[in-house]
Amino acid sequence: MPEPVPEDDGSTLAHRRILLKLSGESFARQGSFGVDAEELAWIAREVASAASIGVQLAVVVGGGNIIRGSQLAKAGHIEQATADYMGMLGTIINALALREGLRTLGIDSRVLSALEVRSVAEPFVRERALRHLEKGRVVILAAGTGNPFFTTDTCASLRARELECSLLLKATKVDGVYDSDPATNPDAKRYDSLTFTEAINKQLGVMDLTAMAMCREHDIPVVVFDFKAQGNIRRVVAGERVGTKVSDDGT
Repeated sequence: MPEPVPEDDGSTLAHRRILLKLSGESFARQGSFGVDAEELAWIAREVASAASIGVQLAVVVGGGNIIRGSQLAKAGHIEQATADYMGMLGTIINALALREGLRTLGIDSRVLSALEVRSVAEPFVRERALRHLEKGRVVILAAGTGNPFFTTDTCASLRARELECSLLLKATKVDGVYDSDPATNPDAKRYDSLTFTEAINKQLGVMDLTAMAMCREHDIPVVVFDFKAQGNIRRVVAGERVGTKVSDDGT
């Protein structure tokens, strides 16, 4: 069993409460589906490391490693609403896996679901989520918004506003936002910072437009970073500059 993550005294905190958005693909090996034990252990340790310094941490998980409902819907085999609900169920699987991964590290956490699955998760109620956060528990948010036609990015921005988070972290497989795909363009430029308006106008794909507009309206900065770099989540929480920051003023 992994050793518990050592705690910090919280003196280096730059944010009291943040929301972390994890893609479903981060739970699987590249090109694979399902939940990989090693990938889960990595995610759990990174989340635990950030939580251990005293930040109140909420996590929204995607479900693309279980099922990609949008692809099924585009293929015409399943109505999009049904495909979206199937995707929500996938996020519940990931949320439960993350909870158990955190438990092995001695981190107390709760899964709150926008769909009612009371045998495995609590229903999402804002006041209940806030109470868990205030008690130092990691709150894992599953099933998106509970509604079809909304992405988990939109869910992340909505929950960040509901839970009064001062920062939204989007974990990706690249070290920030680029002006083009760095995987195909070796000359791609990485931005250190952007305004929401620039990100939207340049169609940089930081998040979907609904999510971006909500963060801009409510002045919730977004940091896009590489979750595969050890300690990155903790560094952002501690106030270090990591990845690309998207904010209202672009600083």
